[in-house]
Amino acid sequence: MSVKETQNPSASGTRWTAHHRQAPDAGATEPPVTPEVSSSTLRHSNSPARTWISRHLNRGWRALGTLFSFTLFGCGGLVIGLLAAPMLNVLYREPRKRQHTARRLIAFSFRGFLMLMRGLGVLEYRLSHVSRLKRPGQLILANHPSLIDVIFLLAYTPNADCVVKGKLATNPFTRGPVRAAGYITNQDPQDVLEAAGHSLAQGHSLILFPEGTRTTPQRPIKFRRGGANIALRIGTPITPVLILCAPPTLSKEHPWYHVPARKVEIELHVLDDIPLPTDKQQPMAQTARRLTHQLSDYFNQELEQRRHERNPRPVA
Repeated sequence: MSVKETQNPSASGTRWTAHHRQAPDAGATEPPVTPEVSSSTLRHSNSPARTWISRHLNRGWRALGTLFSFTLFGCGGLVIGLLAAPMLNVLYREPRKRQHTARRLIAFSFRGFLMLMRGLGVLEYRLSHVSRLKRPGQLILANHPSLIDVIFLLAYTPNADCVVKGKLATNPFTRGPVRAAGYITNQDPQDVLEAAGHSLAQGHSLILFPEGTRTTPQRPIKFRRGGANIALRIGTPITPVLILCAPPTLSKEHPWYHVPARKVEIELHVLDDIPLPTDKQQPMAQTARRLTHQLSDYFNQELEQRRHERNPRPVA
């Protein structure tokens, strides 16, 4: 008898089997040996077809998950506008308390929305140094690669104010939350400066996307001077937030129903504060222009570095 060790690929450990061989009778012939086909061979024999089916099923599921998530998001906006906001008007006579409560409700809802999208497999996200957003009275400047960037920032920044597009104040799905929270609309630049200064003076944090619109994928970031003007006039340091989104999604070139081939991964990095220029001799407009260029260069360099860390170039 000879003992041979064989390992079953589908088992967790090693299986030992004994093969008994007897001397063949004279003149007898041994039956032909049939090669053993392992279960792993059968499992991987049609792997290309399985991979193709699995990939398309996953993409279809993420499309349904995206549709469900944004449908729920719109319904949530209607509920806040039609039910929650009137209730807050009754419960809180003071506008400041009413807005603070509305912002807490929105932050809680947005965190639940992000957890839902992660649970459905629509996206995955990673937050770095997000505790820095809990400090009051800070000016938060972020790049804007996707539509849901503001959801991340409002979800994790307590009592945050935000500069939003004017059309969001009239959209039936967003006007309720925008008005209840008292967010600032960007219809008049001068009004934005005054409202931003008033908000920061009250200890609120202010979220601003200095690009003015969503980033075009594969193009450098180019900030406008609004963020620099607010920082210089108010005299508050800048808290930069770097947002990475791969593959690109929910940009101006990628509507929500264009589901990427693989799951979206979003990274949000809260970086060290950027101090303001100390030179008071230069005119405000010139200082703001120079600070805007510095901020654009800083964000582009950080983005390039983070992308290189995620996808290092192969060594030749």
